[in-house]
Amino acid sequence: MAEGNRDMTHSKEIIRVTDLVKSFPKKDRGEPLKVLDGIHLSISEGEFVSILGPSGCGKSTFLHILAGLDRQDSGQVFLDDKLITGPGPDHTMIFQDYSLFPWMTVEKNIELGLKATGIQESERKAISRNYIDLVHLGGFENHYPHELSGGMKQRVAIARGFALNPRVLFMDEPFGALDAQTRVMLQEELIRIFTSTHKTIVFVTHNVSEAVFLSDRIVVCTKRPMQVKEIFQVSIERPRDRFGIPFNEFCKQVAQLLNA
Repeated sequence: MAEGNRDMTHSKEIIRVTDLVKSFPKKDRGEPLKVLDGIHLSISEGEFVSILGPSGCGKSTFLHILAGLDRQDSGQVFLDDKLITGPGPDHTMIFQDYSLFPWMTVEKNIELGLKATGIQESERKAISRNYIDLVHLGGFENHYPHELSGGMKQRVAIARGFALNPRVLFMDEPFGALDAQTRVMLQEELIRIFTSTHKTIVFVTHNVSEAVFLSDRIVVCTKRPMQVKEIFQVSIERPRDRFGIPFNEFCKQVAQLLNA
């Protein structure tokens, strides 16, 4: 592992992945397409970990298995020493395409998961208002998704994910469809929320700069079938200067390994 100079400040393991393997059958009934090939990984509570790899290497499949949205062929995923076998209230996923309900307002979209868990309306509204403020969407509570920009929609999705107060948030390239300026802005918003909530976040990306800006650790993966190539601990203090020499040198080091 390539580790930075800073010691790990996180100690309690929250996620443990052991020997994860996944293949997909081919339509022509030929040899199955192996996507994940024996992945081992441990993530500590309160960590921001990015899964970085080339497009099509299996990152999203890996994340979906961690979140219980897909099943592995073999291997195990544990959250707080309990097997993840499906979706649950202790972990939630934020997707690239927002997954908002178009007939619901911002407020109602954020409240939806809370309602499903049986939280009373007055408490739901209080939680929703808190996270609307946290993602700087005050004044848009009664707007519908079609009235929002892409960046605003993703803020709603982020607010909805955090509002459920899960142990872990899984984020599948959530900024991949946004323009560069909005992407940078939301990266800064996300790290601000992360540092104020101390939630554990597992974040899939193929963008080196994004991974270095956000992460405590970066898991660099191989081409398909995906394996863990190396793990970097990002020793650059926050807030991180994207134009500074340490940041750009670190990006260069990660990119060289990724492309090797």
